[in-house]
Amino acid sequence: MSNILNYLQPRLLEMVEFLRVLVECESPTDNKAAVDKLANLMAKKLRAIGAKVEVLPQSSAGNHLKAEWDLRAPADRPPNREDGQVLVLCHLDTVWPVGELTRRPFQIEKGKAYGPGAYDMKGGIVMGYYAVKALRELGLSTKLRTVFIFNSDEETQSHSSRDIIEAQSKKSKYVLALEPKFPSGAVKTARKSVATLTMEVTGKASHAGAAPEKGINAIHELAHQILKLHSLTDLKKGTTVTVGVVTGGSRPNIVPPSAKAIIDVRVSRPEEGKRIKQALRAIKPITPGTSVKISGGEERPLWVRTPQTAALFERTRAIASQLGLTLTETSSGGVSDANFAGALGISTLDGLGPNGDGAHALDEYVELSTLVPETALIAELLRVLD
Repeated sequence: MSNILNYLQPRLLEMVEFLRVLVECESPTDNKAAVDKLANLMAKKLRAIGAKVEVLPQSSAGNHLKAEWDLRAPADRPPNREDGQVLVLCHLDTVWPVGELTRRPFQIEKGKAYGPGAYDMKGGIVMGYYAVKALRELGLSTKLRTVFIFNSDEETQSHSSRDIIEAQSKKSKYVLALEPKFPSGAVKTARKSVATLTMEVTGKASHAGAAPEKGINAIHELAHQILKLHSLTDLKKGTTVTVGVVTGGSRPNIVPPSAKAIIDVRVSRPEEGKRIKQALRAIKPITPGTSVKISGGEERPLWVRTPQTAALFERTRAIASQLGLTLTETSSGGVSDANFAGALGISTLDGLGPNGDGAHALDEYVELSTLVPETALIAELLRVLD
C-alpha cells in the first residue's frame, strides 16, 4: 500500500474548503451560464495539477470537460498512446436552481457537510480531483492513462453527452463513476434501464351538459390505459411502470378531446425489457372512437452485473480493506452515466463518491469522516488498475 493515505489526511480541511467552493458555484442543469461558470473553474483547477483539458462546447446544455493525465512510467507507454485508459465519470450539474444556496447555505454540522449538490455529486468531484493530485505530488505512476469526463446534463439523462461518454468508454479498460455511495455505504455494480414514454389519447370535444353523448372522453380512455400500464409492474422481477404526470381537458363543461400521460419504465432484466416492449406495442383503445399513441423510448440502457464488473469490485474491496473501509455492493433502480459504460460490457464500478445521504433532498449531506480513505481508494485504483 502506498503512502497516499498519509498524504491526504492533513489535507481534509483543504478538501472541505474545495467542496464549499463547488457547492457555492451553483450549477443547475437548465442554466447554461451557471454550469459553464463551474466548468471554467474546474478547467483552471485541473490544468493546475497537470491535466490536458479540452472544453467540449455545447449549445443545448452546459459545456463538458475532458481532462487527461498520462502518469505511466515510460516502460508502460505503448507506441500507440491511445491504448489503455481508465475513464472516470463526474457530472457538474445539480437539480437545484440558482438561489437555493441562499435558503440552504453550505455548512458543517456534527461532521457532515450540507449544501445543494454536496452529495450529488460535488463531493465526488472533490474526491476525484484530490485522488489525481495525490498521485502527481507523490510521484506515483499508473499502469493506464487517466481520463475524466465532467458532463453538464447528467440530471436530465445526458442527452448531449451520451455519445462522448460511450466513445470514451469504448477506449477504456475500466470505468469508474464518482456518484455518491448508497446511504449504506455500498457501491453499485448494476443499474436498471430507464425509458420515458408519452401516451397521447385523442377523443372528441362536446358540450358536457347540452350534448355529452356527442363527445368522446379522452380522460376516461386514459384512465383505462393507466390501469393497464400499472398492471405491467412486477416488483419481484425489478420492473416498474409508473405514470408520473397526467394532463387533459381544458374546461369542466367540455368533454375532453385529448389527454396525455408521461410514463417512467424501469427494468433490471433483459427479458423484462422485451416483455414491456411487447405489451406496449399491443396496446389498443378501449373506448370506441378514441386513438392512443405512444412515443419516446429508452434514455439509459440496462447495466447488468457481469463477471468483469464482479472482478473489479472484488479487487476494489480488497484495496478498501487495506484502507480500513468495509465495501459492499448493490444494484440500483436509479440511473447514472455508468449505465452507458456498463451496457457496453466494460468493467464498471459506480458509487465511488462520498458517503452521505439525501440525493435530490433538502437535507443532503456528505459524511466527512471517511472522505480521506475513500479518496485514497480512488487514487489506489487509478494507480494499480492494468
